[in-house]
Amino acid sequence: MTEPHGQAPPPLGRSHIQMAPMVVPKASDVLANELRERILSGELPEGTPLPPERELVLQTQMSRPSVREALRILQVQGLVRIKAGRTGGAFVQRPGRESMANTVSLLIRGRQLRMAALLETREAIEPFCAQLAARYRNDEDIAAMEAANEAIEQAGDIPAFLKANVDWHIAVANASHNELLSGLMLALQPAIYTATENESFVNEVVRATTLRAHRSVTNAVRDGDVDAALRRMTRHVHSYAEAVLAADERSEIELPADTSAMPSLGN
Repeated sequence: MTEPHGQAPPPLGRSHIQMAPMVVPKASDVLANELRERILSGELPEGTPLPPERELVLQTQMSRPSVREALRILQVQGLVRIKAGRTGGAFVQRPGRESMANTVSLLIRGRQLRMAALLETREAIEPFCAQLAARYRNDEDIAAMEAANEAIEQAGDIPAFLKANVDWHIAVANASHNELLSGLMLALQPAIYTATENESFVNEVVRATTLRAHRSVTNAVRDGDVDAALRRMTRHVHSYAEAVLAADERSEIELPADTSAMPSLGN
């Protein structure tokens, strides 16, 4: 057969259409993404029990291994807690500051965090934490800061001093009532403790200077003096950074594999 007007049909041959490689997500990732969005949006409130594995298999038409893997993904991300026993199962939980702490800990350990990087980060965020604390603090916040200062004064050994020191810095961050800043400081606390754990540096003069600076910042926060709180915390963390870089030979911070073995720090 010829085309209309006597034109010959186009010759048969391979198509020139090009297709890009297509990445098909794993079934477990699809289910995990769906549940994650429903949790983060608030559609599934904290404490909501998810259907049992067998029910999820029936509802989603996925295999049991895929469903199990999806739940494991959410558990690692801190969005689901698994409870064993007859009344157990998978329960929704909203992400907390511990999620950030775990992520930052992995970053520090995996990247061999430089001492200078930690000090620079503290100089960048802690003065602003103090400024916000002076604006938004309440009686409980001031009490937490004062309790930490009292613990610093009464500390009989270096570990007790270091714990109280970190507790005070966390208390200031908490007093900012900024969830991201307080979460980041909570995540950094094992690194801060480890970075200050230097017996040759933490002497009586350093301890006295630290307590004096902390009380000065605490007073500014209590008085609601945002400018003084910013200025005094800036001076405190900068002076510490200069002193520790001059005295400490470590260039990197090495966190223990299990930070739960460290002294219980403020939260």
